[in-house]
Amino acid sequence: MDYIESEYFSYKDNQLYCESIPVKTLAREFGTPLYVYSKKFFRDKFTEFTNAFSTVNHTIFFAAKSNFNLNVIKLFYDLGSGIDVNSMGELYRALKIGADPKRILLTGVGKTKEEIKRGLELDILLIKAESIEEVYLIDKIAGEIGKKAHVAIRVNPDVDPQTHPYISTGLAENKFGIPASQAIDIFAECSKLTNIEVTGIDMHIGSQITMIDPFVEAVVKMTELTKKIIAKGVKIKHFDVGGGFGIRYKDEKPFTADELASALIPIFMQLDCEIFFEPGRFITANGGILLTEVLYTKSNNEKNFVVVDGAMTDLLRPSIYGAYHHIQPAVKSDMNDITADIVGPVCESGDFLGKERLITDTKSGDLMAVLSCGAYGMVMSSNYNSRRRAPEIIVDIENYFTTRSRETYEHLLYDEKIVDGLH
Repeated sequence: MDYIESEYFSYKDNQLYCESIPVKTLAREFGTPLYVYSKKFFRDKFTEFTNAFSTVNHTIFFAAKSNFNLNVIKLFYDLGSGIDVNSMGELYRALKIGADPKRILLTGVGKTKEEIKRGLELDILLIKAESIEEVYLIDKIAGEIGKKAHVAIRVNPDVDPQTHPYISTGLAENKFGIPASQAIDIFAECSKLTNIEVTGIDMHIGSQITMIDPFVEAVVKMTELTKKIIAKGVKIKHFDVGGGFGIRYKDEKPFTADELASALIPIFMQLDCEIFFEPGRFITANGGILLTEVLYTKSNNEKNFVVVDGAMTDLLRPSIYGAYHHIQPAVKSDMNDITADIVGPVCESGDFLGKERLITDTKSGDLMAVLSCGAYGMVMSSNYNSRRRAPEIIVDIENYFTTRSRETYEHLLYDEKIVDGLH
């Protein structure tokens, strides 16, 4: 089988390490399934991205939806990132780490009145609106509480991101943003509202995009549109590219931050705007793994199955997207390779981590590592089958820290009770 290694996750004497810690040591101490993150990876990828765009006025806003662990958010915040939050819960997390509201963006296609009001009360940097109706609501709420709302409007550039349809967000058929054809009139209308200050234009064309061309096409379209909006007398202070920058899960050949910068910076130079980015997956995904223990192996003469204790409740992406995560043993052996499905214990046929995988033959008690789990892993986990969510560990060279312990059964019942008189 193929073994994927990096300076953050590598084999030494046939043992898989995260930085300087054998992952087997972590599994022994904390049990499995278990999320393990490399602090060095997070720091290096953030630095790589921001350095690539150093010649333009820009700010990175970490997309908390990709990994909302408090310590991960704080790590990026301390490196100079702002925070892109998509719900009241993510906003609460950003505030919990001590984030300045002026370094927070409130995004989301369906923000509630409560979320809008809270954002305005905190005087966050801006709220990104996705429809004219939403802008009217923001204006109304701002007027009621005596605030001036700083608003950016998300425009759908109708560009094919050439990614999975479930994570495409920039086509006309998608639910996000306003149509580019209506943008000039909507920006002009919004700039007249008493309690609104339109400060920016925003786009986001999708996730896990591994080619530069869709970004170039979208940024060119949005730049031309921004020039026309400015010509109408609307002051645009920032241009938000969004996120969606792809990474390697299997055999993808994604662009580097430097390659993206080389393509986009000449376009940005046409505008006198601060450039915003909202990376999540790009700076987290390959900095995390999910460790899982083999429970059983079996064969039905047509298929081999490896039953592990990790499930769709821990890592949902394979089940809902058919997403690929490379899976390899935590300890190399000289066993023969077999083709097998790696499946979990949840009562669903869709509970699998990988299908038809060429892996080293394994036995009960062996430890396996599911790669590229630093983004959209823990954040999408659930308690289906009353399973407890996994712990999260961050490794910092020779040290490691528990940032979330494994849920207890009491956690599962924290606000549930048997009601007297109901039965």
